[in-house]
Amino acid sequence: MSTTTSHDPSSSSTPPKILISPSSAQAFIESVLTGNGVPAANATIIAKALVLADLRGVDTHGMNRIPSYMERIRQGVLDPKAQPELKQITPVVAQIDGKNSFGFLGASLGMKSCIEAAKIYGIGMASIKHSNHFGMAAWIVQQALDAGLMSLVFTNSSPALPVWGGKEKLMGVSPIACGAPGAEKDFILDMAPSVAARGKIYKALRRGEKIPSDWALDKEGNRTEDPARALEGVMLPMGGPKGSALSVMMDVFSGVLSGSAFAGGVAGPYDATRAADVGHFLVAIRPDLFLDGGVEKFRERMGILYQRVVGCEKMAGVERIWFPGEIEMDAAEERRKSGIPYVQAEVEALNKEAEKVGVPHIQVMS
Repeated sequence: MSTTTSHDPSSSSTPPKILISPSSAQAFIESVLTGNGVPAANATIIAKALVLADLRGVDTHGMNRIPSYMERIRQGVLDPKAQPELKQITPVVAQIDGKNSFGFLGASLGMKSCIEAAKIYGIGMASIKHSNHFGMAAWIVQQALDAGLMSLVFTNSSPALPVWGGKEKLMGVSPIACGAPGAEKDFILDMAPSVAARGKIYKALRRGEKIPSDWALDKEGNRTEDPARALEGVMLPMGGPKGSALSVMMDVFSGVLSGSAFAGGVAGPYDATRAADVGHFLVAIRPDLFLDGGVEKFRERMGILYQRVVGCEKMAGVERIWFPGEIEMDAAEERRKSGIPYVQAEVEALNKEAEKVGVPHIQVMS
């Protein structure tokens, strides 16, 4: 294993990587979670979602979230033993009270309910209240894809963005995600309404790296490449007023509709002072509702779309055009074989969590 690296954002060196197999990551996360009072079945759900994020290259929403989650448990603002409760409102609509449990649990239960309804009635919807951060939204989309369904996945989050024309943090960097089964490649869109996800700034801070100057402003309102200064300031919405409006949309569907916090009231996953009260909104849709020929016809049409997108005439300097979600799918395929890369500081932080509950350090690949 390498030596600890500097966290000076002015440094241009890239810390050496430590490789960990997906199975080792899964086992380690489960052991730390159960050591902190999470029931084993729930720990498995959470660990699978975190490992999938790391496999897909979404390192900002993977295993490195464990220290902040565990600190929230220690401070009593996240209930490790809580079980979400589902109430069926109509045959196609469910409401879930997260009971301040891990967001992964309410989201998993919600999408399961959506899938069951969609298979019978064509569509299923679930609103989730009093929840927490649910990691990478694409893992919930994947639940629907595994069932052969289309989906929409919304959540709100803690204040990080100003509304367009404002200067204070009010809206969250709340992802919008959706998916559809394809022929060669499934379609998965998972994006934040900001120029970059806030987790990428935390990742840069952990790794002592700079961030691009168009991601965020410091507290004085100046562009910055320093992740620490960026976290004191505000994120920048993508597309100006368009990204700002998308973040408001997430608050409407996830917070206002569900009965959870909204309008700046959500607490972030790194805030260990109070319950998060996050809201989510999920939809699953059967793809054969409107087509003669059923699901196979839908997949055939998706295959045509895929070929047209990736085969589009390229602009100068572009070697390849990617279908949404394809880069992450290819990354997952590669990392399943070669391992998931972390840096020394990240592994040390994870091992400290293991030591706190008396479970073994994470096993690295030789």
